[in-house]
Amino acid sequence: MHAAVTVLAATGITDHIAPADLTARGGLDVIALLVLVGWLYRRRPSVPAMPLVLAALNVGLFAAMSTISAGKFPTGVGFGLFGILSLVRLRSAAFTLRDVAYTFVALVIALCTGLPHRQTWLVIALVAVVLVAVLVVDDPKSYEPPTRTIKLTLDRIYAEPALIAHDVALRFGQAPLSVVVDEVDYVRETTRVSARYPAVPDETVPTADAEPQEQVVAE
Repeated sequence: MHAAVTVLAATGITDHIAPADLTARGGLDVIALLVLVGWLYRRRPSVPAMPLVLAALNVGLFAAMSTISAGKFPTGVGFGLFGILSLVRLRSAAFTLRDVAYTFVALVIALCTGLPHRQTWLVIALVAVVLVAVLVVDDPKSYEPPTRTIKLTLDRIYAEPALIAHDVALRFGQAPLSVVVDEVDYVRETTRVSARYPAVPDETVPTADAEPQEQVVAE
C-alpha cells in the first residue's frame, strides 16, 4: 500500500495523501473489520454470504473515502458516490435486522478510518467504542433458540382462543410455543393462525433470529 501511494503521489494523481497516514488508517480498518466480522459477527449462526458483504462494503467505502479526500474530485462526485452507496439494499429474506445493524457498523468504521489527517487516538477511540457497543449489546446468550413459524388454515371457528392452541397441538402431536390468530373468515368458516415451534436440529435455519415459514392447511 505504501508503494502504491508513493507512485500515485509521484505521478501527480494525488498530493494530499500521506503514505504513512493511509497505511496506518488502512491497517486500523482491517483490524477493526477482523474483530467485527471474524469474531463478533460469527458468535452466532449467520448467513454464509454476510461476511463477504460486510468486508466488501467496508473496504469499498474506505477506498472511496480515501479517493475523495485526495482533493482531485469535485463535490458532486462525492455526493454521487454516496448516492450509489445508498442504493445498496439487503433484499434477501435470509438477511435479518442483525445483519443490517452489522452492515451499518461496517460502514461507520470505514467512514471513521477513511478520512485522512485525523487524530489517530480519536479514530481508535471511536472505532473501539463502536466495537465494544456491539460486543455488549449483541450477546448470543440473550437470544432465544431458533424457531420456525408454521401458518395454518383451520377449517372451523373457535369460540375461545385457548381452544386454538389445543387443536393445533392435537393435529401436530406437539404443543406450539405460541399461536397467533391472523384471520377469522366467517363466510368460509376458517381460521388462519401462525404457530411457532422449536426448530428441528437437522433443519436448516438461516440465522438464530430468522424464522422460516410453512403453509399448512388443516382439515
